[in-house]
Amino acid sequence: MNKQSMRYVEHGSGGPADILQTNEGPLPQVNSGEVLIEVHYAGINRPDVLQRAGAYPPPPGASKLLGLEVSGTIVAKASDVSMWNVGDKVCALTPGGGYAEYCTAPASNCLPIPDGLDMAEGAAIPENYFTVWTNVFERGALRAGESFLVHGGSSGIGLTAIQLAKEFGANVITTVGSGAKADFCRKVGADLAINYREQDFSQELARHTEKRGVDLILDMVGGEYTNKNLRALALNGRLVQIAFLQGSSMQIDALPIMIKRLTFTGSTLRPRTIDEKAAIGKALQEKVWPALAAGRCKPVIHQVFPLAEAAAAHKLMESSTHIGKIMLEVKR
Repeated sequence: MNKQSMRYVEHGSGGPADILQTNEGPLPQVNSGEVLIEVHYAGINRPDVLQRAGAYPPPPGASKLLGLEVSGTIVAKASDVSMWNVGDKVCALTPGGGYAEYCTAPASNCLPIPDGLDMAEGAAIPENYFTVWTNVFERGALRAGESFLVHGGSSGIGLTAIQLAKEFGANVITTVGSGAKADFCRKVGADLAINYREQDFSQELARHTEKRGVDLILDMVGGEYTNKNLRALALNGRLVQIAFLQGSSMQIDALPIMIKRLTFTGSTLRPRTIDEKAAIGKALQEKVWPALAAGRCKPVIHQVFPLAEAAAAHKLMESSTHIGKIMLEVKR
């Protein structure tokens, strides 16, 4: 490695999407247990948008740069790393720093790119698949034959949740904001796609489940959806919260929790320890990588932007008009 500087995306002290611009600076230093990745692609995620706006500071010790997932080639590694070699192609869940030509990541949070997927698809995996696996299948304990509702089905998280829930035998329901998004969600496996702009999802769920309710809900909306979600759950149902696009402060009617013996839980991925993320990655490689390699599940990429157009990529994310992942191409 003779290269001493790299291009990266700078967001300064925070602000609107237009604040994003490319800059040049030194490569990150590899610490114990880490590898240095020459980045081919980086994924755009909602936490990036929040961090750029100044509402989601990185955890202690993490890179201040945006970017939580990448694909690329390992070009250097710490002396204590034995599980990877220089030249290996990987996708990685990173604590930050992905919007750059080079990025460090814990070696244990890197995974081989599944057979049959290209580098762009590889970079579209980590954030969504780690999030869905730990929240839907570990925390939410979804089982074959159960009914599952995911809000925002056309997002990267939503499409991942639909495909994985269907792969593991659930009856899958989703809410979306347009007819085109509903059609796409049905195409990738949703048994029922509800256009919330034209239909009341509570009524549609009651009709679809014959008033039984659903066993598990994955929600990233919050706000007024929270009480609707609790009422929509079946006996012993689970509500897993992973974001609050409509706000986290609300008045909850807790009676359904008591009467139906519900579980209301949630989590965030970024603050989890390296070891916890490694355990999730190990489960994914064992249980989900075969489905990806066989083509039964696949990341959906809406659009790829060059690194210098990160601002346009963030504007598209904020518009919510996309279906699937938004990516940055870093290495041309």
